Amino acid sequence: MIRIIAILHLTDKIENMKLSEIKQILPELQNVEFQLENGTFVPEHFHVTEVGIIKKHFIDCGGVIREEQVVNFQLWNANDFEHRLKPAKLLHIIELSESKLGIGDFEIEVEYQSDTIGKYDLAFNGKIFVLQNKTTACLAQDSCGIPTEKMKVI
Repeated sequence: MIRIIAILHLTDKIENMKLSEIKQILPELQNVEFQLENGTFVPEHFHVTEVGIIKKHFIDCGGVIREEQVVNFQLWNANDFEHRLKPAKLLHIIELSESKLGIGDFEIEVEYQSDTIGKYDLAFNGKIFVLQNKTTACLAQDSCGIPTEKMKVI
């Protein structure tokens, strides 16, 4: 089952994609296109230079030990302007990484170079892949002193 999401404005947040979802979508596409939330397209001649797994083991400010795992795609632009990554080739790279690295069905995080290396969530708007801006947040708001917003009385 392919999950096709109606085309939304780029500012609408779409649920972050898992590896199984991109594997279902790729065979249906003619081209692989990525677009940033600000409307800028990743140049057509991009390469996927890495597919891997990132494991993060950390402690939050409330003292809770946490673990996260994401599948990582790294996009890179070279000076080979005739290069075009086809959906079947990307699917092959993904399947190779699953078999060789034992990658599970985790959410995808995309690294892409702009002013610095940016990390993005990955979504699909029914036509193209959208690199969604990631944000930080406190994971232990109840124990680190961040006040909860009070309801406004009207």
